[in-house]
Amino acid sequence: MNFHLNEALEILERTPQTLERFLSGLSEGWLHSNEGEGTWNPLEVVEHLVEAEKHNWIPRMESILAEGENNPFPVFDRYAHLKGTSERTIEEALSEFHTLRMANISKLRAVVNPHDLEKTGLHPEFGVVKLRELLSAWVVHDFTHMAQMVRVMAERYRADVGPWSAYLGILKRS
Repeated sequence: MNFHLNEALEILERTPQTLERFLSGLSEGWLHSNEGEGTWNPLEVVEHLVEAEKHNWIPRMESILAEGENNPFPVFDRYAHLKGTSERTIEEALSEFHTLRMANISKLRAVVNPHDLEKTGLHPEFGVVKLRELLSAWVVHDFTHMAQMVRVMAERYRADVGPWSAYLGILKRS
């Protein structure tokens, strides 16, 4: 196993600043581009991250610590951010994400100790999961969506790069 709580926190703490530096001040063309119908643009990804901070990671951590396997986790609607139109700017969404993430890290530090990492809870789809797995998934979730945003933005210039597409791995479709 490669999971270490202190290393996970290194990433979780850096994600808000990384996204702020990457996305703040960009034009609408970058922020509203996507990969086609049913895909998310960078602003929608940030809104999804906000929802996850509110309703996913910490509620499930608290469920593991308080309930164990007695009750399934609260259901997390991965598409809640798409129900209704957000008129806020990327900076406003990033600010909320930053505030929520720092509060969640504080909660995590306050309640989790190394002995808790093997405690289990009941995921509504996967069944029994460990706190260590939930925290690992939180980190990889950040990586997944950072990679998604970069891929979506690169896709915007697919036709513009001409023959260089042969050398630009991010434009290679699986």
